[in-house]
Amino acid sequence: MTLALDRSTETVVPAVPTVAGASLRVPLVTGGDIGYANLDHAASAPCLDAVRSAVDEFIPWYASVHRGAGFASQVSTRLYERTRGVLRRFVDARSGDSVIFTRNTTDAFNLLAKALPRKTSVVVFDSEHHAALLPWRGPNVRRVQLPRTRLAAVSVVDEALAECPQGPRLVVVAGASNVTGELLPVAEIAAVARKHGARVALDAAQLAPHRRISLRELDVDYVALSGHKLYAPFGAGALIGRSDWLRAAEPYLAGGGATKLVTEEAVVWNSGEERHEAGSPNTVGVYALGVACEQLAAQWDAVGAHEAALLERLRKGLAGLPGCAELRFFDAPVDRVGTVSFVVDGFEPGWLAAVLSAEYGIGVRDGAFCAHVAARRLIREAGGEGQQAVRVSLGLGSTEEHVDRLVLALRQIVARGARWEYTKVDGRWAPVGDTRELPGFCA
Repeated sequence: MTLALDRSTETVVPAVPTVAGASLRVPLVTGGDIGYANLDHAASAPCLDAVRSAVDEFIPWYASVHRGAGFASQVSTRLYERTRGVLRRFVDARSGDSVIFTRNTTDAFNLLAKALPRKTSVVVFDSEHHAALLPWRGPNVRRVQLPRTRLAAVSVVDEALAECPQGPRLVVVAGASNVTGELLPVAEIAAVARKHGARVALDAAQLAPHRRISLRELDVDYVALSGHKLYAPFGAGALIGRSDWLRAAEPYLAGGGATKLVTEEAVVWNSGEERHEAGSPNTVGVYALGVACEQLAAQWDAVGAHEAALLERLRKGLAGLPGCAELRFFDAPVDRVGTVSFVVDGFEPGWLAAVLSAEYGIGVRDGAFCAHVAARRLIREAGGEGQQAVRVSLGLGSTEEHVDRLVLALRQIVARGARWEYTKVDGRWAPVGDTRELPGFCA
């Protein structure tokens, strides 16, 4: 398939870390194949080539961590514990902060929820991803709607904290929205939280792959992040932050590794990070996460320039698409990462995503993006008729050609429709009579 792309506005951006799958080609329902345009980084980012190489080098040495006398076990333990320091530096944590390895951001926030002191009041925006919205339960949880200005967002938190009863308090806030890419006023919210004696937990799942994070500068107490968003898709994440609540809490999981001593009458639990890491840890995933963080930290300027150029190109292209309305929380333009969600008048988002994939080799996301409350509100405000939108998310695997192909494809679809017939299968749009074969390893 040949697309007539306008190259007159190409810009030169610095080289960034490369990703596995950059040369991947996918079959088209219309025949032939095309280079895959991965515009779904916000869901799961591809693996960095450097991470894949590091994992390949480590795999022969993989063994149990902690307490193993074998040399391979010592190597694995060294890498596992060294990565705590890597993560601590990556988020500019305080020297006494704990680094607890988890499966992902969802796991990290569920761990923190279990560690809260009794009767802790929690203030959380309804705009949060479900990972940061749902772990907090009970009468002391206050969900507040994210207002249309950053200043009002700070005021809403101030008012909510003032209404909380005496006792421990926690504010939960995303660094960047996974729906719109907009950055929230984290430092300003943290300053208000301090006034009320509250702590702040930062959801950095969408921020960490794109921007440098400093717990010290933001003055937040906890940060949660996921490896699969950070170009390390091996099943590891982390909760990093103040140790006192974590050490005082019951272990997140009961089992080996979390224990110091077990007798017939009692259990003595570990007091450090291992207290919440029962079971054989995901050593490979943890090491991969550390390698990815080191790679990004060494090239933030290039990463930022790359994504800023692509984001500007994308938003300019979408602005010229008839019937296209972009979702956004704030009325005024704010700093943002490379995520854009939109609706197109007269076109169902799920159908659009299916056509983009089957006929153009473009991967985007459709739905409410695990932020149902906020996404559906924004869709209504943008004039959308349903409860879903299309989300395009950029990253290190994105190129100008990918962005241009998406914009041109949308123009062609809006102007002429699809070239193939589609039907719903198990609630999802799919090409009728699709004969494309999955790779052999899927059999």
